[in-house]
Parts: sequence; C-alpha cells; structure tokens
Amino acid sequence: MWQLFETIHAVTYFDAGAAAAATDAGYRGFWMGYFAQRAAPLGAVGPALVRAAFYGFHASRVHRALPDAWAFADPARALEARLRGVDRALRGVWGDGVTASREVAEAADLLWRAAQAADTGGRVLAAANQALPRPAEAHLALWQATTTLREHRGDGHIAALVAAGVGPLEAALIKIAAGEADRAGLRRGRGWPEEDWHAAESSMIDRGWLGADGALTPAGEELHADIERRTDDAAAAPWAALGTQQTERVLDLLEPLCASIRGAGIIPPLNPIGLPLDTASGGGRR
Repeated sequence: MWQLFETIHAVTYFDAGAAAAATDAGYRGFWMGYFAQRAAPLGAVGPALVRAAFYGFHASRVHRALPDAWAFADPARALEARLRGVDRALRGVWGDGVTASREVAEAADLLWRAAQAADTGGRVLAAANQALPRPAEAHLALWQATTTLREHRGDGHIAALVAAGVGPLEAALIKIAAGEADRAGLRRGRGWPEEDWHAAESSMIDRGWLGADGALTPAGEELHADIERRTDDAAAAPWAALGTQQTERVLDLLEPLCASIRGAGIIPPLNPIGLPLDTASGGGRR
C-alpha cells in the first residue's frame, strides 16, 4: 500500500509542473519550494522544527530555505502552490477524463476515510496534513489523503529510528546499503558534508551494523528488517479502520493510476525516497 500511495504523493517532488508552481509562488530554487510546501501545514515554522520533523537533512540545507521562504510566500500561498502543482502533474499523466472519473472519486473517498482514521498522536506532520480541508476536486483530495498517510507512516518511521538509536545519517546509510537509494544522490540532496558521512560509517562499523565494504552485516540486516516491521505495524491503523474489503478495493483502484505515473517516468528509478518502481503490479499483496 505504501508503494502505491507514495507513488501518487511523490509527483509533488519530481514533476516539472509541480516545481514550476513553487517558482510561480515566488520561491527561489527547488529546495526552498520543497521545504516551504512540505512544512506549510505546520505554519510559518523555523528551521529547527523542520529539521527535527523531516529528520534527514543537514542544518545548512534547511537554513538556506527557512525562514526566508516565508518572506516570498506565506504558508497559505505555499499550500495553494502545492495543490496547483499537483493538479498540473496529475492532469498531465492521467488526463482530464481520468481525473474526473468515478474511479478517482471512489479512491479519493476511501483514502480520505483512511487518512482521517489515522491516529496522529505524536505525529506532527501527519496531524498538520490531516487537519487541512478536503480539496473540492477528487484527484486533489486523493493526493492530499496520500500525503497525510505518507506523513503518518513517515512520522512512525522516525519514531522507530529514534527508538533504535539510529540517527539521520545512519538511517541514510542503511537505506543505501539495503539498495534502496544512491549514495551520491542522497548525500547531495540531504546536504551533509563528506566528513560527517565518514564519521557515521565509522560509527556503524563500530556498532556492528555495517561492514568495512559498506554492506549491512547480519546485525545490520536484522536492524533494518526490525525498523521496517515496526514502521509497518505503526502504519496499519488506517487500513484496519477501512477494513479488508475496502482496502483491497483501494489497491484495485490505485494500481492503474500508479502504473500511469511509473510509465510517465516522473519518478527516477533510484530515488531518495527509496520507492521501488520495478515491483510488479499487486506483487506486494498479502
């Protein structure tokens, strides 16, 4: 389910039309638009809160965007730009016929119910997105629901990392060693200096999670699997609330929509999210 709703959510980061909407709103450069639009549900927050909530970024990366972004466009304008960019992206892939279809409307209703059923205690990004009003158009409501669900899962994932004593750089190195992301791309995007990467690698070797060759040790593989299991468990409540039959219906509705996004090549195969794009349709069902 994560692979499906994340695919829809992620167009906001990778589609050129979505990026142009942030520029139109006044933001300067990709990263200012990224931090402003993703943080906007929280209000005009500063870099310290965003760095804590987003977890993976070096302080310098966040400080270059915030709080300056709010002088160019406030959170309300950021949210408007975010939806405008998503509208461009999804219409570009699906076309007007699909965006206005009964299937998209049904998927939006089901996912909105799931997102509203999510327990957001201790999950600040999920709570802020859950509190936003439902967009009038079904494809935008669908996207907003996927966003609440992915932030709900992400907040739970960070809790699992913190409980396991895994810091932001160590989490990135686990993702890289597990084959879920490219080291050069992730390091460049997250903004950490090379010396910090080396220090984190040394720490992980000392803790027995990483081998000298950069691969996960058996202990590292066990840690990775445990964090993913805990993340899945913490993200299960919305689907339990929806029920098995309706959750299966969501899968049926989302699979062709996500196949179109994958086919359009919007999201790169090796991406910083760790979203696999080569999984056969329905292959993750249980």
